[in-house]
Amino acid sequence: MDGTVLVADDDRTIRTVLTQALTRAGCKVHATSSLTTLMRWVGEGKGDVVISDVVMPDGNGLEMLPKISQDRPDLPVIVISAQNTIMTAIQAAEAEAYDYLPKPFDLPDLMKRTAKALENRNRAPRRDEAIEHADGPDELPLVGKTAAMQALYRLVAKVMNTDLPVLISGESGTGKSLIARAIHDFSDRRTLPFVSVTGADLSDLEGPARVLARVRGGTLLIDEVGDLDAEVQARLVRMMDAPGDHAPRFMATSQNDLGQDVEEGTMRRDLFYRLSGATIHVPSLRERVDDIGLLAEHFLARIEREGGPHRWLSTEAAELFRSYSWPGNVRQLENTARRLSLTSRTEEITRAEVEAVLGNQPETGPIMRGGEGEKLGTSVHRHLRRYFDLHGNMLPPPGLYTRIIREVEAPLLEIALEATGGNQAKCADLLGINRNTLRKKITDLDIRVTRRRKLM
Repeated sequence: MDGTVLVADDDRTIRTVLTQALTRAGCKVHATSSLTTLMRWVGEGKGDVVISDVVMPDGNGLEMLPKISQDRPDLPVIVISAQNTIMTAIQAAEAEAYDYLPKPFDLPDLMKRTAKALENRNRAPRRDEAIEHADGPDELPLVGKTAAMQALYRLVAKVMNTDLPVLISGESGTGKSLIARAIHDFSDRRTLPFVSVTGADLSDLEGPARVLARVRGGTLLIDEVGDLDAEVQARLVRMMDAPGDHAPRFMATSQNDLGQDVEEGTMRRDLFYRLSGATIHVPSLRERVDDIGLLAEHFLARIEREGGPHRWLSTEAAELFRSYSWPGNVRQLENTARRLSLTSRTEEITRAEVEAVLGNQPETGPIMRGGEGEKLGTSVHRHLRRYFDLHGNMLPPPGLYTRIIREVEAPLLEIALEATGGNQAKCADLLGINRNTLRKKITDLDIRVTRRRKLM
């Protein structure tokens, strides 16, 4: 890399790490803990790229972006922030930051983004390169620092000010409607109505006309479009084709795999294509385990702001939160936090108290289905594809083969043992493996064997 980088961060360690890494890469670096100093350097014409934190001792890093854009429109600014919310990302995009990264950031990733900014420093930054947007209601629980959530933030920012229809998929309780509302609230249509409808609102001949009259060119969200019957789907297609003088922006949510529904004939192909101009998958909590602690803290802090007691999770309680499957996703997590806030005997919520609340709640698998009769290989392929996609441009942690084989092998052995009543000789014969091999796998996988009447 060739150029001068201005670094502004009140964390001395971050300034040191960035200075060393950028210097080794061939850059000249000026680092400061003061926004005032940074702005003075910018005014003097120094620097080819700026890397700035948001929260600084003498101001907000986002608030200086318009001034930089006005004085030096070709100077790229990369914003880094420990405030890992969609609102921070939205603010960065609306302030026309060149790029945005949440803390803790991946140093090689930041170096690549800085190199790209240096390469493109002679042209004005494009809005779609600035990652996200933010500001907005504190109650919006779109919080996360994982790769899955950051990718979602970036996609939301890119589709925000387009007219593309948006299809938002995900399990119940993940926040699909909140994503739709965020896209509307920070779009060019923010002053127009946001209307959410279900199949019941479109069930009669006058339904579409009434809906269009309510939305008046704003944003129309069709909730759980996969549940609409064939007649309502046909009405929706006609409404999208002839929306009248004030065409709304169309968005839809679905728990179902609509592609599979199209193949099964329960979803109109033309409706699917009309709605999927842009598709956004909202990850379940199982797909972003590292965000669970952040969300728990977020909800407990919100409850306290609403007048509730001051509460926090003990280390053991936080670990149980992290390991639980959360079949109800973010909504279930919020309800659990509220219940624990009321019932905890002390300010520190214990593991036993969490167990008492979660113990009566069944751990279920994903609600999003793959379709009856789907081959095992197809299900595994879809699961693995999504797993790799969630890591973006990075590879998953090493040891993937062993982890995946273990996930498939354990339930296979458990079900086979149950089917043979715990008779290991018969189970080994059923599986086509040596009995000693079966015993070793039972031990390695910590499978509990219970002798009972055979299922078959």
